[in-house]
Amino acid sequence: MDSLFKGIHNLNLDSKGRLGIPVTYRDHVIGLLKGSMVITIDTEEKCLLLYPSETWSKIQVKINQLPSFNKNARRIQRLLIGHAEDIDVDSNGRILISKPLREYATLSKKIILIGQGDKFEIWDQHSWNQNVDKWREEVTSNDDAQALSDISI
Repeated sequence: MDSLFKGIHNLNLDSKGRLGIPVTYRDHVIGLLKGSMVITIDTEEKCLLLYPSETWSKIQVKINQLPSFNKNARRIQRLLIGHAEDIDVDSNGRILISKPLREYATLSKKIILIGQGDKFEIWDQHSWNQNVDKWREEVTSNDDAQALSDISI
């Protein structure tokens, strides 16, 4: 069963690089998911992606099936799988984000954890705020509007 992570959570990264999973999701992550997660980079933005291990396994199978002779497919394989790390949620509901991943996403003390259905995105608060402002100003193209037309809000 896939999780349904949602909402924007303002959190703090401690001096060791640990981030607490919000209480709302802690029991689910520790109990149902056995605290087993995978963290990797986002290939398009300076943020991290945090998946339940079971969800990540399905994604990795799809990534591995991409044609290795396709330049974009190889880039995705190298970046997503190459940066992926297995992590466990500790008994206090925290995950440890490695230094290379913290540096990639330029994470400071103030963090934004945003639920995206089957995963979380982890952003530095400053980067998140800059991007949200940019995204709010963007206009949806006709192609995108057509693709989104089946979604009723």
